[in-house]
Amino acid sequence: MKRKWIILLIITVLLITCIVKFLRADDRPKVIVVLQDLDSQYSNIVKVGAEKGFREFDIDGKVIAPPYGSTADVQAAMIKNMLKEHPDILVVSPFESPVVLSNLKKAVETKTPVVLLDTDVPLKNRTIHIGADNFELGRIAGELLASQLQPKDEVVLIAGDLTSTVLNKRIQGATFSLETAGIKIVEKLVELPFRPLDVKEEMTRILQQYPNIKGVFAINDVMALNALEVIKKHGNKVPVVGTDGIIKMVESIEDGTIPSTVTQNPYDMGYISVETAWKVIKGERVRKNIDTGVDLITKDNAKLKLDFLKEVLK
Repeated sequence: MKRKWIILLIITVLLITCIVKFLRADDRPKVIVVLQDLDSQYSNIVKVGAEKGFREFDIDGKVIAPPYGSTADVQAAMIKNMLKEHPDILVVSPFESPVVLSNLKKAVETKTPVVLLDTDVPLKNRTIHIGADNFELGRIAGELLASQLQPKDEVVLIAGDLTSTVLNKRIQGATFSLETAGIKIVEKLVELPFRPLDVKEEMTRILQQYPNIKGVFAINDVMALNALEVIKKHGNKVPVVGTDGIIKMVESIEDGTIPSTVTQNPYDMGYISVETAWKVIKGERVRKNIDTGVDLITKDNAKLKLDFLKEVLK
C-alpha cells in the first residue's frame, strides 16, 4: 500500500512539473526571426547567435527562412503567415522588395514591433535596425586592400547586383578608399549572380584581359573564395578581400593564401537582435540603430576566429 502511495506521489509531482512548464512556456515572450536563407554559413552563424539569445532570455523563439534560391515573394508569404501566430516581436533580415516591405508595413500597422536585421529597408516606424554600416564595411575593406598595394596598381571589384542598397553601399565604400589611395579600379563586375560558375568565368576573363591585376574586393565571401580559386589556378597570388569572415575565408588567411580580410559580426547580429527584442517587449527604450561593427582578420587573430566559428557551428 505504501509503495502505491509513493508511485502516485511521483506521478503527481511529474504531472504538476509538466503543467508548470507548459504554462511557463505559454507565458514566455514569442519572437520569430525570419532570415533570407538558412543554407549559407553566414546565415547559420546569425541563427546560432539568435538561438543563444532565446535561451539566455527565456524566449519562445524560432528562426525560419525561405528555401535556397527562393524569391522575395516566398519570404513575404512567410512573414504574412508568421503574423497569424501573433508574435510579440518580429525580427527580419528582409529581401529588398516591395512585396516584403508591404508585409512588414502590415506588421507595423497591427502593432507588431519589427526589428530589421542586417539589411535595412525604408520601413516607417520600424523599431530598430541592427547590423553593420555597409558603406563603412566597404570603406574598411577598400582601405585594407589598398594598404597591400601601390598607387596605380589595378584591382577589380566583384559587385553582384547593385540594385541592392546593401551591396551598392559596400562598393561605394570600397571605391572611395581605393580611389583615395590612387588605386586603379579597372572593372566592377555588376549584375553578376552569386553562382560559383558565373564568378569563376568572369574572374578568368578578368585575368586574361587585365594580366596585371594586383587585388580583388568582393561583396561577400562566397564570391571572394570563387575568385580566389581561379587566381590560384592561374598561378597568381594577389590579396582578395571579402566581407563575411566565414570558415574557408579565415582558413585561407591561416594557411597564408591571403594576408587578411574584413568581417561583419553575424553571431552578434543574431544575439543582439534577440536581446533587443526582449528589451522592447519589457518596455525599455532602444536606439533606432545598432552598428554591430566590422573586424579585421589577419594572421595574428585568424586561429582565434576559426576556433570560435567551429565551436558555434558544431
